[in-house]
Amino acid sequence: MTMMTPPPLDQEDEEMLVPHSDFTEGPQPMEVAQPEAASIAENQQVEDPPTSKFTWAIENFSRLNVKKHYSETFVVGGYKWRILIFPKGNNVDHLSMYLDVADSPALPYGWSRYAQFSLSVVNQIHNKYTVRKETQHQFNARESDWGFTSFMPLSELYDPNRGYLINDACIVEAEVAVRRVVDYWSYDSKKETGYVGLKNQGATCYMNSLLQTLYHIPYFRKAVYHMPTTENDMPSWSIPLALQSLFYKLQYSDNSVATKELTKSFGWDTYDSFMQHDVQELNRVLCEKLEDKMKGTVVEGTIQQLFEGHHMNYLECINVDYKSSRKESFYDLQLDVKGCQDVYASFDKYVEVERLEGDNKYQAEQYGLQEAKKGVLFIDFPPVLQLQLKRFEYDFMRDAMVKINDRYEFPLQLDLDRDNGKYLSPDADRSVRNLYMLHSVLVHSGGVHGGHYYAFIRPTLSEQWYKFDDERVTKEDPKRALDEQYGGEEELPQANPGFNNTPFKFTKYSNAYMLVYIRESDKDKIICNVDEKDIAEHLRIRLKKEQEEKEHKKKEKAEAHLYTIIKVARDEDLADQIGKDIYFDLVDHDKVRSFRIQKQLPFTLFKEEVAKEFGIPVQFQRFWLWAKRQNHTYRPNRPLTAQEEAQSVGQLREVSNKAHNAELKLFLEVELGLDLRPLPPPDKTKEDILLFFKFYDPAKEELRYVGRLFVKALGRPLEILAKLNEMAGFPPNEQLQLFEEIKFEPTVMCEHIDVKFTFRSSQLEDGDIICYQKNPYVMSDVRHRYQDIPTFLEYVNNRQVVHFRLLEKPKEDDFCLELSKVFTYDDVVDRVARHLGLDDPSKIRLTSHNCYSQQPKPQPIKYRGVEHLSDMLVHYNQTSDILYYEVLDIPLPELQGLKTLKVVFNHATKDEVVIHSIRLPKNSTVGDVISNLKTKVELSHPNAELRLIEVFYHKIYKIFPHNEKIENINDQYWTLRAEEIPEEEKNLDPRDRLIHVYHFMKDANQNQMQIQNFGDPFFLVLHEDETLAEVKGRIQKKLQVSDEEFSKWKFAFCSHGRPEYLQDVDIVSTRFQRRDVYGAWEQYLGLEHADTAPKRSYTVNQNRHTYEKPVKIYN
Repeated sequence: MTMMTPPPLDQEDEEMLVPHSDFTEGPQPMEVAQPEAASIAENQQVEDPPTSKFTWAIENFSRLNVKKHYSETFVVGGYKWRILIFPKGNNVDHLSMYLDVADSPALPYGWSRYAQFSLSVVNQIHNKYTVRKETQHQFNARESDWGFTSFMPLSELYDPNRGYLINDACIVEAEVAVRRVVDYWSYDSKKETGYVGLKNQGATCYMNSLLQTLYHIPYFRKAVYHMPTTENDMPSWSIPLALQSLFYKLQYSDNSVATKELTKSFGWDTYDSFMQHDVQELNRVLCEKLEDKMKGTVVEGTIQQLFEGHHMNYLECINVDYKSSRKESFYDLQLDVKGCQDVYASFDKYVEVERLEGDNKYQAEQYGLQEAKKGVLFIDFPPVLQLQLKRFEYDFMRDAMVKINDRYEFPLQLDLDRDNGKYLSPDADRSVRNLYMLHSVLVHSGGVHGGHYYAFIRPTLSEQWYKFDDERVTKEDPKRALDEQYGGEEELPQANPGFNNTPFKFTKYSNAYMLVYIRESDKDKIICNVDEKDIAEHLRIRLKKEQEEKEHKKKEKAEAHLYTIIKVARDEDLADQIGKDIYFDLVDHDKVRSFRIQKQLPFTLFKEEVAKEFGIPVQFQRFWLWAKRQNHTYRPNRPLTAQEEAQSVGQLREVSNKAHNAELKLFLEVELGLDLRPLPPPDKTKEDILLFFKFYDPAKEELRYVGRLFVKALGRPLEILAKLNEMAGFPPNEQLQLFEEIKFEPTVMCEHIDVKFTFRSSQLEDGDIICYQKNPYVMSDVRHRYQDIPTFLEYVNNRQVVHFRLLEKPKEDDFCLELSKVFTYDDVVDRVARHLGLDDPSKIRLTSHNCYSQQPKPQPIKYRGVEHLSDMLVHYNQTSDILYYEVLDIPLPELQGLKTLKVVFNHATKDEVVIHSIRLPKNSTVGDVISNLKTKVELSHPNAELRLIEVFYHKIYKIFPHNEKIENINDQYWTLRAEEIPEEEKNLDPRDRLIHVYHFMKDANQNQMQIQNFGDPFFLVLHEDETLAEVKGRIQKKLQVSDEEFSKWKFAFCSHGRPEYLQDVDIVSTRFQRRDVYGAWEQYLGLEHADTAPKRSYTVNQNRHTYEKPVKIYN
């Protein structure tokens, strides 16, 4: 098994890819559960190969009553491994699954091992629906397990009809390839290859692989450099400038390059950068944008010159002289992978002639319906040919996109003039030689819901290939770039042929997705020289300045250990911040003046720096150290001593900071005289306490800093009331109320101070804060929202501005409300209803925000399901300020007692299908659903009886009995269909059979199944001696199919996916003798024909929220 040594993983699948951890505070003990299941290690020969597959069959899966469940240990590459699963999810509603180093605690200090691996949950009905995810990781003592917290939804896993649990057994597989440990940190792409990579913003590897491909087309790069930009442009607002900047850095930088400026110029937010999009779509949108931006410039038309080709759609009647053709341009070609072994086979299919005959004849002008042939031929190909391989296709059976991993070859040299120019139209210029050389191979590794992109490129079309994998660039041999990207299956070599081991084949999930070819005759023009003279001078100056700033920051970082950052807070900072930026404590140290001082500098010299900065002479400065108290507040603690001030800055920092933080925080005390000139600091004894004062005005709801005072420990607040009135601007005898601000986490503590007690008896000390206000009880009768300081601080601590969004428009804020975190559920919905002008708040339904996906959570908040607003806003350890709302047509408590089912009604005589939403109490029965439905639909006659059936993948799985409760019926994955019961079914003869009839067609390209069902399945009464010819007559009448079309149909008895074709004289009932077959849907009469019916516009199985987004570049 040939596997590549990849770079550190891009964590960009749908789920977070993480080492397992329980989302709780503090370390959690590991509960080792003994596996109940049998485990089979495949390919475990005498000498363990570096690659192996392990299968774990877990019996009684739904009854597992442990949080964590481990497999048996298996050995790969000489190392012990095991699988760890969380059967009910690791605090998520998904199965969580990880690969674990089994003997981690016993390994020596500093151990490390690197492995590429995949984890799978096997679908035991249809293997093609097996859920498989792959990744790689460097395991060590800190991260001894790695994998997927959200591997697959629990709703899918535990659904017995989905095929993942059969007889309550779940089969889990791990493929592990142990690889040599690579030191990614020391690897230098520029030094090793001459090229640098691009940083991944979260899920932008698809963009990185495309940008590297475009950058390595020098003619394209030169054109981008020549797009007019000015020094006043900002890269984050100008796509041309952002792309020029990116290309310049790729060309001249020594390290990997960030793409944030470019994505900002696209108008993308962080959410867009974490959405994995389609390379093909991004390529088209980006080229369209650049083409538009190049108009009216010296490089107008470059995109067309490079990438534009033309083909001709033609139509020609066979029996009359009528032809028509239309010329169309293309920038890339989409080639079929399914059913094609290589690029040439895809081109053959592209130009394949289609015959229009029978019901599909062409309506020709003047001649009416005519047999005709139509097709496509190429007029010319572009110098740079971009081939998009259709690796992703829509699967009608699954009603979903699937990835095609079939083997598909592509040549190093592509000759599109082959076979005497069979791809070319008569108008093509045959003097142009369409011989192409492969330049780039873009690869997708993974499945339809996510994965990783990287590119193999040979920038100069030499023999040497390079792999561009986000930040890492490596030299690669041609085999890796070509053969290993064909896809298909690969067989593991047998290490011990003497042992009777079955060869193990595995699907290669990494394969080519886009190819770029350059025409040989245009090679010198395309692979041209690009140097600094192609880059605008303002751009060179700007980017060199950026580089110098970057180097300066790098130097500062390298020299950081020689310096200390000193942050100096002053009274002015407290006055500026309190009541505006902060309310609690005294200052935000990140917003005060900071000094970068060499550690060996004497503190006395630092004081001179302060004197220059603030104009405060050295003799008037006194510095206080700050201290973090046990209640998490941060206050000035004590002044520096003379001995401390005689030390160096570095020594002082170590005295003040046990955590060895690089910062030293100080408070500068400056005393001012009446003339506001500085005075020497007063002597301070143990009896002197430094207190800070804040004043609160309830009328204005305003808190402000008014100053600080030294008081005597045995003095009383009563003695300073006149001074406090003066500081607040009041008359000396104004009655005041004083409170001590003690703490604010997790709750506010602000206690009343008795002015008659001494400061010491009130336990006040240096750095304490006193908040005061006019006595509210002697004021006028006017009442305020927050009458006193404690209630105001409580409000400030809990206030929360919440952004409300309509659930149907989850990206747009609809309105904002200022609420309190301690608001109850009723308080919140009441405020929302009031804002919307809604009389009944119980009709509001809220949904919380997922901080990781930036989407609404799948499940709404139940009526009074949370206590407080704070509970609504929390998502694991993150807090959001977004809530989504809906306005219901009935109160939420009533809705929660109801079950809503989507039922498709097939009319008995009209060819129409209508979906009805039936909403009934949860304890209702299927009979109640049918009664309700009868009031909404048009019946063929008043006494018609209805039945409810379950349809899944175009097969009937169940007829619901009328007494079945609806509470457990799931309409998310299955279609619920209601229909009239035909009269002949009501009066069945004992010898008659009621059989299933399904439409099907053969699928030659599908390995797992021989036939594929489609269309609407139905029941048919089969009489005892009825021949196929008689049955066909009844079916044709029922389905109203024309004689010409019906003559093409074939009929077969199908059992477990295998058709036995029937002749007109066959007695059909003889095939359906077995009445005890489990799963009647697996034996049916099959109607084989082409699926020509138009696709219905309705969709039944819709998720609650859909977030597939097209690529958009907004600017």
